Amino acid sequence: MNDPTIKPRSRTLHRMIISAVFAAIIFATTAYLPRIPFAGGYVHIGDAFIYLAAGLLPMPWAMAAGAVGGALADALTGYMLWAPGTALIKAVTAMLFTAKKEKLLCKHNLVGALLSVLVCMGGYYIWETILTGSLVTPIASLFYNFLQGALSGVIYIPMAAALDKLNFKQRIMGQ
Repeated sequence: MNDPTIKPRSRTLHRMIISAVFAAIIFATTAYLPRIPFAGGYVHIGDAFIYLAAGLLPMPWAMAAGAVGGALADALTGYMLWAPGTALIKAVTAMLFTAKKEKLLCKHNLVGALLSVLVCMGGYYIWETILTGSLVTPIASLFYNFLQGALSGVIYIPMAAALDKLNFKQRIMGQ
């Protein structure tokens, strides 16, 4: 919303609403859509919507949407110990993307999708190390965390391309 006639307060409210909607979408796609359980947690497609939010919203708003949506999913589906780590990891994930480009699917966001796989793997490895006190136990989860980030990237790329054709970003964000 770069329209100079729109008051900053309205712009802030608009971003807050879009962030809240994305937090709800991230929560639902993380907690309830088909997911693949494994010993340490579950693989889901919610990260694809974190990528989308981060391509639409300025960084602090995208970080909040990802952190809140992901942490709520953990907290409300029996993975409460994971919620603080998830909040941090999902906020960092959102930082890898940019909303400053005209399109959702730009070079920066493609690189962000690739790097988010590493953030997911490394972040959850560190968090599981903290929870278990073991450097070895979290190794078993690395493949699933890779799968989660990669699957979300595979979903994000065609979704962003399709939304770009519909001028979704301009319609939603008023740009």
